[in-house]
Amino acid sequence: MNSRQRRFEALVGALSTDLYRYGLWLTSDPGVADDLVQETFLRAWKYLDDLKDEKSARAWLITILRRENARRFERKQFDMTDYEEAHIADEHSLDSETQLSQLELQRAMGQLAVEYREPLVLQVLFGYSGEEIGQMLELNTNTVMTRLFRARNQLREMLGDTATSNRRASE
Repeated sequence: MNSRQRRFEALVGALSTDLYRYGLWLTSDPGVADDLVQETFLRAWKYLDDLKDEKSARAWLITILRRENARRFERKQFDMTDYEEAHIADEHSLDSETQLSQLELQRAMGQLAVEYREPLVLQVLFGYSGEEIGQMLELNTNTVMTRLFRARNQLREMLGDTATSNRRASE
């Protein structure tokens, strides 16, 4: 096995779960997320020599995955499944109240416009800074921070409305 192949296998081993999770957040469809990860790694293999800094591998692969996702819409439109079908957490290990809260959060995030949801997912799931997100999404850092602020405010409003209606229903 040559060094290029070892390097690639190390990337796949280290980052495939993160890429799948991000693909699932983008698409809400496990099958499509799997396909996106496969396409991402195919493209990454082709351009592996372009990756100069291993520390930026995750951001590089996420950028490839985002572009692969955009390409799928260029080819044809897909029906999007309901957001709650995306099972990100192991539901068997969570109590029903936690499951309900996560489901409410997933639904609320699914209602956010993509321009707000995408930076939020990159920050929350992967811990990227506003500057790193800006580089990945090809946006100004201030634009990213504004979108994160608006996304959180919209989530607060949606989840506040949900909590209020849940309280009314239980009275």
